[in-house]
Amino acid sequence: MPKRSCRDRLPTYRHHKPSGQAFVELNGKRHYLGKFGTPRSRAEYKRMIAEWEARGRQPFVEPFDLTVVELLDRFLDHAKRYYRLPDGSPTSELACFKSIIAILVDTYADTLAQEFGPRQLKAARAHMVAKGWTRNTINKACSRVRAIFRWAAEEILLPASVHQDLTVVSGLRRGRCDAREGREVQPVPDADVNAVKPFVSRQVWALIQLQELTGARPGELVGIRPVDLDMTGSVWIVAPTQHKTAHHGHARTVYFGPRAQEITRPFLAGRAIDAPVFSPKEAEGERLATRHTARLTPANQGNVPGSNRVRKRGRPPREHYTVASYRRAIARACTFAGVARWHPHQLRHNAAFNLRREFGIEVARVILGHRSPAMTELYGEFDRQKAVAVMEKVG
Repeated sequence: MPKRSCRDRLPTYRHHKPSGQAFVELNGKRHYLGKFGTPRSRAEYKRMIAEWEARGRQPFVEPFDLTVVELLDRFLDHAKRYYRLPDGSPTSELACFKSIIAILVDTYADTLAQEFGPRQLKAARAHMVAKGWTRNTINKACSRVRAIFRWAAEEILLPASVHQDLTVVSGLRRGRCDAREGREVQPVPDADVNAVKPFVSRQVWALIQLQELTGARPGELVGIRPVDLDMTGSVWIVAPTQHKTAHHGHARTVYFGPRAQEITRPFLAGRAIDAPVFSPKEAEGERLATRHTARLTPANQGNVPGSNRVRKRGRPPREHYTVASYRRAIARACTFAGVARWHPHQLRHNAAFNLRREFGIEVARVILGHRSPAMTELYGEFDRQKAVAVMEKVG
């Protein structure tokens, strides 16, 4: 059995001999439990340890002693444990909270947390407006601020009334505030999609094609493995373990039809069942091999392969793509191709538009994995050509 580190060990039940009292030391502070050796003192020890563990091993503090920056520090420790994927990597939600915490630290670091109310939230919101955040982003940020104070109330770090007071601040309304409106996500023109093909690896191009065919989110495709593919039927089934609503207990199914299968099959040959299907490390190896093949200088002259590489790269290629690395690959290709930048999530809108136009909103809802048609309405762009055709007849 591996030896437990000092950090993992629980503070022990100890005896203060001069007074005969039992005590436990938590975060450098002694807490006396009653007469040493009695059932009551041992029960008190277990209670304090349980509460200390539930607080994330943070010190016991009185609400009036807690400043905003101290509260945020404790919440961040909680968020790092809570907002993570099954493999231990952080979710995007953690980065969202960090940007909000930076705003609150800049504006109200030394303010007592129990004095943070609607007026302070509005002031922090005005700071977000001044930084150029969009209206929807600001409204989501304010919801996350309320979530921080709700967590503090759950942990009895603050009175519940502090969180309740923050709920009276309504969201910013379109056309009635100074915050700018964000641009709606639009499908990518087919010409712009095809323009990047010469400037991306075959792995990235396969992901682009699969997104257009399946309507999957980028995160549902970048990490798939052969073991994730059910290839028993005419349509392959993929059930991603990591997806946007997995933490709500919702299931997600991605369907690979004949065209998607044809794109995926070349990447499955000779691959271990638990290895990523689309590997940037593999793509980098292919790029270097292609460059070596196209070399004009004889092999016995000049540098030999690998002799002038950086010994320790700052960002070495991983075994599988992340959503961020996939997005960066497309952004670079857009620059080389001389087209307007687009991002992978827009390909989901392409698929939604095509599915809704050809097969109706209910089919699009099932394939996209939405739980209600209202969500699909946001993705399926209105078919203006049909509207024009109808109005030519009736208008």
